[in-house]
Amino acid sequence: MSVCRLCGSAELAEVVDLGATPPCELFLTAEQLDLPEPTYPLHLRVCTSCWLAQIPPLITPEETFTEYAYFSSFSSSWVEHARTFVDGLKLGQDAFVVEVASNDGYLLQHVVARGVRCLGIEPSANVGQAARDKGVPTLTEFLTPELGARVRAENGPADVVIANNVYAHIPDVLGFTRGLRALVAEDGLVSIEVQHLLTLMELNQYDTIYHEHFQYYTVASAQRALAEGGLTLVDVELLPTHGGSIRLLAKPYGTPSERVLDVIAREKAAGLLEISGYADFAARVAKVRRDLLRFLIDAADEGRTVVGYGAPGKGNTLLNHCGIRPDLLAYTVDRNPYKHGRFTPGTRIPILPPERIAEDRPDYVLVLPWNLREELSEQLSYVHEWGGRLVFPIPRLEVV
Repeated sequence: MSVCRLCGSAELAEVVDLGATPPCELFLTAEQLDLPEPTYPLHLRVCTSCWLAQIPPLITPEETFTEYAYFSSFSSSWVEHARTFVDGLKLGQDAFVVEVASNDGYLLQHVVARGVRCLGIEPSANVGQAARDKGVPTLTEFLTPELGARVRAENGPADVVIANNVYAHIPDVLGFTRGLRALVAEDGLVSIEVQHLLTLMELNQYDTIYHEHFQYYTVASAQRALAEGGLTLVDVELLPTHGGSIRLLAKPYGTPSERVLDVIAREKAAGLLEISGYADFAARVAKVRRDLLRFLIDAADEGRTVVGYGAPGKGNTLLNHCGIRPDLLAYTVDRNPYKHGRFTPGTRIPILPPERIAEDRPDYVLVLPWNLREELSEQLSYVHEWGGRLVFPIPRLEVV
């Protein structure tokens, strides 16, 4: 029987069952198309004791992140978001900054540019090498309490520890949090960015549920997780990134701000601290699926061409849940050369370079990374030159 990975309770209530899908970042080569492809249940439940939403840890971080397909620098808006954050830290020249899951140096490159000492901890060998190529010192390891203590012993305590887009990716929540605590100075700051369960629920963002996201946080559940690992949540910021995120600011010692209490009150008002708040989510997810399939089938029947833009993890959840194959989506494109010539997991849709859209002039472009709507609407503005239209599937189907 499954138990909550945060509090150990066996009282887990169903939120939505998305069937069985392959891991969303295991893009297939042409040679792999004739081989078996493993799939795993994708079933979101919520703990009715601590209200941490979670899926079973059916794959390990090592399976996903030893070699990783995602490079943060391919999103200009995300790199700018990181630069703005670093500007706001107002780092002194004697500061020491550590980023966990530092990816390709998208954030720490701005710290390096200021001449401030820093270190990235990134488990993916290929992505970490890209960071080192930029001049960002990077360890290729997973964070554990032992690694945190070792880094602290070798480099001194960190004034700032950053963990963006990773707090949901680690099934050992408590061990990871204790690793953060081991890194940070007694008067230092830990900054974590993670998607907010409140917006996921309110805006039908179910495609952000996938196997490498093991848990989905409210501020209330994050506050408990941090406390269990020796950190106090002192402040929170609501961010638009990834469709709606929270920036959790924690310290070894402190008192929660009014903003923390206000956001928890909002979560309570939305019903997320009682089972009633989750009751109709599965029905709303089913409507997203029906609407998108109806659109794609109608377009095919009318002889109109539809292609995709992007091959993100969230897109692969959507494609697999909807059962979309190349007969409905001829191909998708992506800026990441790593994915070119490969195929989406499960649905086996070809991934091509972005230039292919201008060559083929399709009637519709289905934007799979809908969270980058503003950035991608600008990138894809040329589609309107031949009368093409953009399609956004989340939070509801919209053709623009």
